[in-house]
Amino acid sequence: MRCHKGTILDDMEQASAAAVTDARGIVTGWSDGARRLTGYPAEEVVGRSARELLAEDPPDRALAALTGTVVLRHRDGSPVTLGLRAQPVLGADGTPNGYVITADRPGEGETTLAGQAFQQASVSMSVFDTRQHYLRLNDTACRVMGVPEEALLGRHFPESVENAEYSRGFHSNLRQVAETGRPVRYESFTGAPALNREHAWTTEMWPVRDASGEVTGVALVALDSSDQYWARQRLALLNEASAAIGTTLDVVRTAEELVELLVPRYADFASVDLLDWVLGADEPPTVLTGDFLLRRIAHGSATEGTPEAAVRLGGADVYPAYSPPARALRQGRAVLSQAGEPDFMRWVAERNARAPAGGPQRRGAHSVLAVPLRARGTTLGVAVGVRIANPEDYGDDDAVLAEELASRAAVCIDNARRFARERTTALALQHSLLPRDLPGQAVVEVAHRYLPSGSVAGIGGDWFDVIPLSGSRVALVVGDVVGHGIASSATMGRLCTAVRTLADVDLPPDELLTHLDDLVTHLASDDTDEEAAELGATCLYAVYDPVSRRLTLAAAGHPPPALVLPDGTARLIPLTAGPPLGVGGLPFEASEVELPEGAVVALYTDGLIEDRDRDVDHATDELCRALTARTDTLDALCDTVLKAVLPEEPSDDVALLLARTRALGADRVATWDVTPDPAHVAATRQAATEQLTAWGLDEAAFVTELVVSELVTNAIRYGEPPIQLRLIRDRTLICEVSDGSSTSPHLRRAHVFDEGGRGLLLVAQLTQRWGSRQTGSGKTIWAEQTLIPD
Repeated sequence: MRCHKGTILDDMEQASAAAVTDARGIVTGWSDGARRLTGYPAEEVVGRSARELLAEDPPDRALAALTGTVVLRHRDGSPVTLGLRAQPVLGADGTPNGYVITADRPGEGETTLAGQAFQQASVSMSVFDTRQHYLRLNDTACRVMGVPEEALLGRHFPESVENAEYSRGFHSNLRQVAETGRPVRYESFTGAPALNREHAWTTEMWPVRDASGEVTGVALVALDSSDQYWARQRLALLNEASAAIGTTLDVVRTAEELVELLVPRYADFASVDLLDWVLGADEPPTVLTGDFLLRRIAHGSATEGTPEAAVRLGGADVYPAYSPPARALRQGRAVLSQAGEPDFMRWVAERNARAPAGGPQRRGAHSVLAVPLRARGTTLGVAVGVRIANPEDYGDDDAVLAEELASRAAVCIDNARRFARERTTALALQHSLLPRDLPGQAVVEVAHRYLPSGSVAGIGGDWFDVIPLSGSRVALVVGDVVGHGIASSATMGRLCTAVRTLADVDLPPDELLTHLDDLVTHLASDDTDEEAAELGATCLYAVYDPVSRRLTLAAAGHPPPALVLPDGTARLIPLTAGPPLGVGGLPFEASEVELPEGAVVALYTDGLIEDRDRDVDHATDELCRALTARTDTLDALCDTVLKAVLPEEPSDDVALLLARTRALGADRVATWDVTPDPAHVAATRQAATEQLTAWGLDEAAFVTELVVSELVTNAIRYGEPPIQLRLIRDRTLICEVSDGSSTSPHLRRAHVFDEGGRGLLLVAQLTQRWGSRQTGSGKTIWAEQTLIPD
């Protein structure tokens, strides 16, 4: 440090003890404070060499730094230890002409207010010269360094610390300030010689200038900002948890995400265990007491292979009541347990006895934090963190953070649990409503697939059905209810039942969809909850007649079916798609196409061809190409189509129904036009009997004669011409009588003395089933008989 002559007297007056020497070391000034410290009056010292007053040679570093601790000889001969600081007195040419030396007894308090403020400051403060030697340290800085000020004064900074990255950075900043004269402020996370753990520091360094403005030293203040640092770290961890935990609706994956967040930053080992009911269909227990049976869902470790784990993944373990996890479950809050506590040592010993192989890795375990996983007032399980290599014990702040993390994770786990349970319920409901074994019939060969969606939206309302109709015809149905979940599955069940009921009435496809549209509209108007606005569906209804080989179909907002001809070509069937069900007020239009025998009709829901990242036209082309693949069975063709068309993770449910058509040739169908005269009933009956003989069905002749007589007689008596009789030989023998009247017959109970009214009752008793259907020119009454297999 340097000063000018004009400041010497000021320094002499302000210092408690001061002396002035010339450049040769001869004392030229001596203060009264110096007299009190050494016993020498001024007249005995001035003019003498300062070295004559030394009891010991000063350390070289003190001479180099112009500061340090020296030992003087008192006038009475006793040694006096003093802390000396020298300031050079500059001449006109800028070279030192002498020095002003100030002295204090080590350990003596500062006498000036400014000195006391520096010494007693609660933050670490230090002063270095321009060559990074210690000049002053306050009490806080000495506590951080772990040594008294005398041990550091005059020493070069790198000599007082270990050669670590943070030390080199500190030294570099000291040099930068001394060389540039500009202050520096920075944050660091480092340790200190006297601190047993790392701290966060906010350090500010600034240059100290003399009266001429020249840099003569560097002062600094270091604020321990560890509390703020860890608060920011906790907030950052919570913010990361909000994005990292709950990325899927999978219980196990959610638990794994919590463990990945905790290890290794927060714990050296972490685990998540859930109560068994969470993974099943049971209800939660009302009271949590005693020992707990928990199942390990996830664990992780800073050591590869997680050797600390005493329970394997998926395994169940009983946690005794004294263990930290059991206490956390019972108390409903975070539980801290440290090495040395009886319950802690007992639990660790139990873990070592259970899995001795992991004992060496658990040997350093010194702190455990167990926190319950609670969501919506229900306890789901417990998360445990263990510190082994990390020297710090868990504290109250850690417990608060753990409870916040556990709360977020628990909500995500509970959401995943609820989703899994609802998905299972919806899937079971849907499977119970979908046809398991499609009804036996001879006119089409069918195969089907239903793939529930794996998306977070849940199970949709896709369905399909194959419904046998009169006259060996068959109805093919596929539909899709808007929305997902149990509500959609329930609506699907309603519509599926309604379609079967309307199909039994034998309505044409366009009329059937009109009635179904009315039903959906009524269902929506009856619902008062929020789901009413979403109630809607699409549907495709097709009827195949094997006699005429014609497919009649109508759609309500549904994609058109694909057709594969016997020559291997595939195309979409032209179809006028009506509005979705539930819109109301708009008509549906039926289309008709003639199919060759062996053609394959593919009905499907939109999940097969529609997706956010796919073009519908491109997906439809892929579907047509896949349908032309050569396979041994329709089942194999179903699998081929799904593999070729669907993405790896479909975002919606998919229903696929394939039907290969068969035709009933002229040798299996016989038709007669009937004259509307009761006298011709016998001839018609005889013609039917002869046809049965030609088919080899003489055993069915008796019942057939009765059915033909009754139905033809009723048509002549109550119907209108033209009248026609048709026999169809399929798996059953079907007798149909058509007339021009639209009035349908019905069964009635005849009284004892009534002459008629028993014909239809007799038909109903002798045949397997009977009914009527409306046609474009009237109605058809039909009856089926079971044929005895050959």
